[in-house]
Amino acid sequence: MSKLEVLRNPKQRKLLFSAGMSWLFDAMEVGMISFIVAALAKEWSLSPGQVGVLTSINSIGMALGALLAGALADRFGRKAILMWTLLIFTIASGLSALATGFAVLCALRLVAGIGLGGELPVASTLVSESMPTAERGRAVVLLESFWAGGWIVSALIANFVIPEYGWRIAFAIGALPAFYALYLRRAIQDPPRYKNHTKLHKITFREKVATVWSAPHRRTTLMLWILWFTVIFSYYGMFLWLPSVVMAKGFTLVKSFQYVLIMTIAQLPGYFTAAYFIERYGRKFVLVVYLTLTAISAIAFGLATTEATILAAGICLSFFNLGAWGGLYAYSPELYPTSVRSTGVGLATSVGRIGGVIAPFMVGMLVQRAVPISLIFTIFFVTILIGAAAVLFWGRETKGQELAE
Repeated sequence: MSKLEVLRNPKQRKLLFSAGMSWLFDAMEVGMISFIVAALAKEWSLSPGQVGVLTSINSIGMALGALLAGALADRFGRKAILMWTLLIFTIASGLSALATGFAVLCALRLVAGIGLGGELPVASTLVSESMPTAERGRAVVLLESFWAGGWIVSALIANFVIPEYGWRIAFAIGALPAFYALYLRRAIQDPPRYKNHTKLHKITFREKVATVWSAPHRRTTLMLWILWFTVIFSYYGMFLWLPSVVMAKGFTLVKSFQYVLIMTIAQLPGYFTAAYFIERYGRKFVLVVYLTLTAISAIAFGLATTEATILAAGICLSFFNLGAWGGLYAYSPELYPTSVRSTGVGLATSVGRIGGVIAPFMVGMLVQRAVPISLIFTIFFVTILIGAAAVLFWGRETKGQELAE
């Protein structure tokens, strides 16, 4: 089978791009928050602690969304929950443009986070279940590559829209993808693997959680929860603060947007190389190698002081971190049977989102107390290595294996 078979098959290509666009909109929303808070902090005179609260509240919603959507997708289908999560976060984004104060904006970001967090595990499960075994891992990594497209769009909005028209327009743009849900309604279908599993609806949520933690899956679940926590903790701690960190190193607001845009473009080759390696050398290889190199890049970024070293370290950070994300989404759905697959991935994602809540708030507190950026990024260095070690010692390879029923 050709390595690009997944792109040559019209049905599979349509599914990948349809789910991928919803992924892109999700990334655009998350990315815009990192840029908006930098502008909002000036306009509303927010302290670093308040910036940390605003970014963390989004992750609280994402944790709730991942937990709820995972279980609901196993009960009502992947397609229906994917559309509803898309609608929830886009409508909440549009309403955020009308926010009149910090508390109102935090409440709307909580609701938006529920939609954002619910969409990702459902989309990855849908694509994983719909692809042939030999192309499954590569297809999900390619799905993840749409995340870079969303961040690039958000960086362009931040570079050209926010400085001229303000942050409210950026939130309003985030509401436009709601119309895409109408297209998804006709463009995608639940995978046959899910449709044929008629006993799914008879399993309660409690039974699904018990299955995820039963003897056959216990070590896998523990490994996956550690992995998701460490990856999300480090990602949201580093990337949501990236424009602010670049400013702290002495660059202007607009200049920091330009730097982050360049770093974000570096995500694309990270995804594409991971997509190649994941079917050639396996999931564990991609995760361990890319996470280790992410950790090294984090240290380098924290220590960087010149334009050249900041840019080089930032490019490497984006390249390896997002390549690891691709491996994470490809790997997770392969570890559970169909009856609890979306629930298992949703639970792991939800636990990971706790890291997304803690990290931005932690960085805000540390910056407020004048802790050096280099020390903050050392924390991420250690955290990422813990995740890589969990996969190395407790993970099982799933390359070339059929999904369990």
